Amino acid sequence: MVMSVLCLILSLMLMSCGLKEEKISSEPLEIKVSYIFKENEPTHIAMKEATDAINERLEGEVKFVLYPNGQLPVYKDGLQQVVRGANFIDVDDLSYIGDYVPEFTALAGPMLYQSYAEYEKLMHTPLVEELKKKAEEKGIKVLSLDFIFGFRSIISNKEIKHPSDLKGMKIRVPGSKLFIDTLNAMGASAVPMSFGETISALQQNVIDGLEGSYATNYLTKTYELRNRMSLTKHFLGTAGVYISTKVWEGLTEEQRNIIQEEFDKAAVNNNRRMLELDQELIANLEAEGVKINEVNLSEFTKLVVPIYKNIGVSDEFYNKMMKEIEDIRKIKNK
Repeated sequence: MVMSVLCLILSLMLMSCGLKEEKISSEPLEIKVSYIFKENEPTHIAMKEATDAINERLEGEVKFVLYPNGQLPVYKDGLQQVVRGANFIDVDDLSYIGDYVPEFTALAGPMLYQSYAEYEKLMHTPLVEELKKKAEEKGIKVLSLDFIFGFRSIISNKEIKHPSDLKGMKIRVPGSKLFIDTLNAMGASAVPMSFGETISALQQNVIDGLEGSYATNYLTKTYELRNRMSLTKHFLGTAGVYISTKVWEGLTEEQRNIIQEEFDKAAVNNNRRMLELDQELIANLEAEGVKINEVNLSEFTKLVVPIYKNIGVSDEFYNKMMKEIEDIRKIKNK
């Protein structure tokens, strides 16, 4: 009888443990998604589309939670969370992976791309796929590099077509060495300044202009102070989606396929909307009297080549990258 009672108690204990284990395992894996973009920006909208779809398809298994506006670590700190193996996705500029795989910095370098399509195609070449493998060796799984949020150009009162046109012009830039070096190389006098100070600096003619996107120009009403936009396209704003290889490998193959599929789909939608938004913003700016002109891109491109060596990009990789871009252009022009 004693043995029977002991067996019954043991069975109940095992059943209880099993129930607790089942309850714990039924909790979905929560992954935080962090970025600097605001809720009204296309990249946030694309992230919401992707994560809503993933959460619906993987309900009870994986749950993605968005943290826009830099609520959680971003930039270098955000990528460190990924490298440390946290349940965390960092959505950030490609240059931040350059701290781990230097060639990634080149992909975010100045005067590289003339269209969104060129960038998208380069990101899916064997050259970039090899960089993604190197990132995995550092603990970073690159889910996407395809999210675009616009070209940056010169906003001023002067038509800029050649580097000589920028001579002596004081142009506001963010406090980034890469931006400062780029604008100086292009012929301007770069003035690092917070954006909060920029409008008053324009009003007082402390600076002659700034560099920024169509959205920067229109949404901040900079066009009321400077009525020309010269399309130097010296930087293309882009973002990648990065997750820890440890977290990625802990997911099932089906979960990985669904996550990858939804981020790929969101990137396509994001970039389509950006093209549409650009056309809308151009129309709005022109309606406000802004004159928009093309520039001699090849002249500016030659001037910024030394910057790549300064940021640690080898001549070998730079030449390979430029050959890929030239091949993309040749196919387009056929």
